[in-house]
Amino acid sequence: MDVTEARWRKSSRSGTNEGACVEVADNLPGRVLVRDTKDRSGGTLTFSPAAWRSFVDLARTS
Repeated sequence: MDVTEARWRKSSRSGTNEGACVEVADNLPGRVLVRDTKDRSGGTLTFSPAAWRSFVDLARTS
């Protein structure tokens, strides 16, 4: 999977130095990538846009 075009962003609700953040890249067609800010070269989770939207919607209501 080529992720060189991924534009990573961190949630505006994440603290700057708390160390418990994830970054999301949602600019790639057909997939949303998620990675740990403490280990950017580590593994990346891949979700369909619909699955990611469902997760975000659920997190907002919880």
